[in-house]
Amino acid sequence: MDNKNSNKEKVNYFDFSEVLTYFFRKKDPNRPKSFNLKAMHTINKISMLMFLGAVIVMIVRAISRA
Repeated sequence: MDNKNSNKEKVNYFDFSEVLTYFFRKKDPNRPKSFNLKAMHTINKISMLMFLGAVIVMIVRAISRA
């Protein structure tokens, strides 16, 4: 039983490094440049900031009610 579990990769559900580094990446020179791709990344960044802002507001409201 231990051999099966030791061969599996451990999944870390709380690894937010990919999300946090999304805002501070260097531009890849090999990536194709198009307006659609640039617009998509801009909208993704805005939506992530709005989501994080809403979560912070919900946490502050929950703490202030207690």
